[in-house]
Parts: sequence; C-alpha cells; structure tokens
Amino acid sequence: MTELAAADTVPFETAPGTAGPDIRGQRLAAADYARNFSDMHPPLGRHEALVESDRCYFCYDAPCQTACPTGIDIPLFIRKIGTGNVDGAASTIFEANILGGMCARVCPTETLCEDACVRHTAEDRPVRIGLLQRYATDHFMQGHTSFGTRKAPTGKRVAVVGAGPAGLSCAHALASEGHDVTIFDARGKPGGLNEHGIAAYKAVGDFAQEEVDFILGIGGITLEGGKALGRDLAIETLTAEFDAVFLGVGLQGVNALGLSGEAAAGVVDAVAWIEAMRQAEDKGNVPVGRRVVVIGGGMTAVDAAVQARKLGAEEVTMVYRRGEAAMNASAFEREVARNAGVVIRTFARPAELHVAAGAVTGISFEKTVTDAEGRLTGTGERFTLAADQVMKAIGQSFEPGPLGTIGLEDGRIAVDAAFRTTNAKVWAGGDCVPAGEDLTVVAVEHGKRAARSINAALKA
Repeated sequence: MTELAAADTVPFETAPGTAGPDIRGQRLAAADYARNFSDMHPPLGRHEALVESDRCYFCYDAPCQTACPTGIDIPLFIRKIGTGNVDGAASTIFEANILGGMCARVCPTETLCEDACVRHTAEDRPVRIGLLQRYATDHFMQGHTSFGTRKAPTGKRVAVVGAGPAGLSCAHALASEGHDVTIFDARGKPGGLNEHGIAAYKAVGDFAQEEVDFILGIGGITLEGGKALGRDLAIETLTAEFDAVFLGVGLQGVNALGLSGEAAAGVVDAVAWIEAMRQAEDKGNVPVGRRVVVIGGGMTAVDAAVQARKLGAEEVTMVYRRGEAAMNASAFEREVARNAGVVIRTFARPAELHVAAGAVTGISFEKTVTDAEGRLTGTGERFTLAADQVMKAIGQSFEPGPLGTIGLEDGRIAVDAAFRTTNAKVWAGGDCVPAGEDLTVVAVEHGKRAARSINAALKA
C-alpha cells in the first residue's frame, strides 16, 4: 500500500453516506499486507549496534536511567554491547526488567529514556536505546530458554491473577525466590495486552508468546488459562488456598460513547478490534471499513487508526475532544499516524451516530473549546463525517465487582507504597491500581516491587 500524506482537510464532511456500509477484508494484495505489517523498527545488526553504542556518553548521573520506570542501568548495558559482551548487556536489562524484550519494542522511548538522552543537546538525536535494548535481549533469548536461577523451594504458594506484564513480572520474581506460583488468566492465551492489545506492526511474529515461555522457563510457575476472577475464582478462596495473592487484572471495561445507535453494526470497540488483528493468522481477512472514524487521542486510538489504513481503509480520521497537546499519544505516535495517511482532528466530541438499516453510516461531532480553567465546553457548531466503521478508543475502566471487601481508590484497587491492598494477603499492580499508566514498562515495575514485598512477607 502506498503511504499517503496527511490532508489539510477532512476527507468527508458531508451528509452520511447513502451507499451502505463497506466493511470487508482482502482490500489489498498479499504483498501489501506483508509490507504494511512488517517490523516497524527493524533490528540492528552487529555493526550498527556497535556504532550506536559508541554514541553513548556513559553519563555519571545517567538521566536515561532515571527516566526508565524499571531503572535499567542503561549506560552499563550499552557499554557491555560496545565491548562485545552482549549476553552481559541483556543480563543487566533482565535484572531490572524481565520483559525487556517486549519493552524494547513497545515502550514510548521517545518520551522516556531517549527523551532524557543528553545527545539531544549536541545533535538533537538521542542514542537509540530501545533498539540497543532489543539487540541485546534478542541475542540472549536466541541462546537461552530462561533468565536467572531459582532458589531452593520455600514451600510457599502464591496465586497471580492475570498473565499480563504485571503478573508475569511478579511471578518470575517470586519463582526466582523459590516460591511456587500459579498464574490464572481469563483468556486461553497468556500475555495480557502484550499479546492482545499491541499493534501488530510493533511486535511482529509470535514474540509475545516466546517471551512468556522465556519467563516461565525459570521453573516453579504453573499457568492456568480460562480462569476469570469473579467467574471461576474468588478472592476468599484464593486467600484460603495460597499464602499470598497478586492481582494484575488490568482494565476490563470499555468506556461507551453514550449515544443512541451505539449497538449498530460497524460501531466497534477499538480494543477488541486490535485484539482480533493480533490474533488473525491472515491480516488480510480482518474486515475494515472504507471510511473509518476513530474516536480518541491515546495509543489505542493511534494503533487502531494506523492498522485500519494498513488494512486498506481509504480514509481514516482520528477525532479527539481536546487539542493535540492533551493527547496521551506521543508526538512520535501522532507522526506515525499522519505518515500512514490518518487525518487527526481535534477539539470535537461525538454528538450523534447516524444509522441506516441497522448499520452506522456516519457520525456527527460538536466542536469544542476550553476555557481559562481548562474546562471543555461545546460551541454548538457541528460537522458530520461519513463512515462505514466507527471505532471507540475513549479509554477503559476497572470493574471492581469480584474484589469482595478489598478497598478502592479513584475507582481502582487501593494499594500502599509496596502495592499491598487493604487485604493483608493480597497485592495488586498494573493498570488496575491508581498508579497504572497503561504502559508495559510501568506494569512490569509494579509487579517487581510487589514481588519484593510479598517475598519479605512470606519470609517474615
């Protein structure tokens, strides 16, 4: 597919289409799909990695390390790459972040470690830390089935609910201490958002499952899929059967538009649509509209919009209620969207879905403004975009139903500084707690820190 330049005006700003919805797969040739869903950032070769590692100043105060939520010693691992000790570099990474391979692929390094790189001052181009991290971790995983050594069994049993980044990080850290861990996950396939929620072009192939196998390789971890909290599991049962429990359940709900016609054909949750993309063996078989409107301004919205274009959608428009500066998606991600031909419209909120014969045909928006205090208000002025498909990417919510007496804060699981809940035997981390940031790397850190607290409690 030829990449299109972003237009200055919206593609359709007319009355909703009258020809009926056009949602289908196989819009492009097989070669187009292969190219469009190839690796977004091809890995570095050995020579490239050595040259890039030589650009690092190995700063004493290491602002890049400070900017990393998991505290990876970035100058040290880069120095090891430069000296040819690639496995040693990977070890430095995995000691801080056992999911360092996936984080090297999906972390917004442009707003974290690379944004803090002092090379910006001299060259306005940071050391490519993410690619160097991928170079080291991929090298290690190609020659090893696991990382770390499991200590002698302690006889203690820990239940981890959720096989996403937080749960996997916690499970690996606890297993390395000799505890027996059982991971329960609602889905049949583990990995959480790394497996089900990441754009296909960011983590190609089956890397998410390779990483799960790598983590489980330390031993002492049992995985049970198809077990959901509140349906198959209860907090009371888990705390009775296990010595400790960690909840890494993420956000299960998807926010609604609150508009009439939301159940019409063609109106889809972007999260569910991205999951279908991730699990499809043939991307060309995933149906996509000819004219797609994505509502939202975060990473999910960008991932949905870009993938819709890569599937062959002719026009894709992202619409966000505030300005670009307020978007959760970084400037880099927005540029990725524009380079893919996505039009980004701001200061507009959904006002009305247009439906004919049970299918969406368009959506109207009300233009918005912010006042001096930052409050959003509508102007009363509207515009309409024709659409075969409308994707909702306006955030996810936590569903506290199965928690029993565990306390909440800001609608999520309340935890202390050690990620312990109001139940002394239960810890939690990742997006299900108030400090969650919808980032794999943050969830990994939560799981790691909770594991330290659990281990201390079990040894007390």
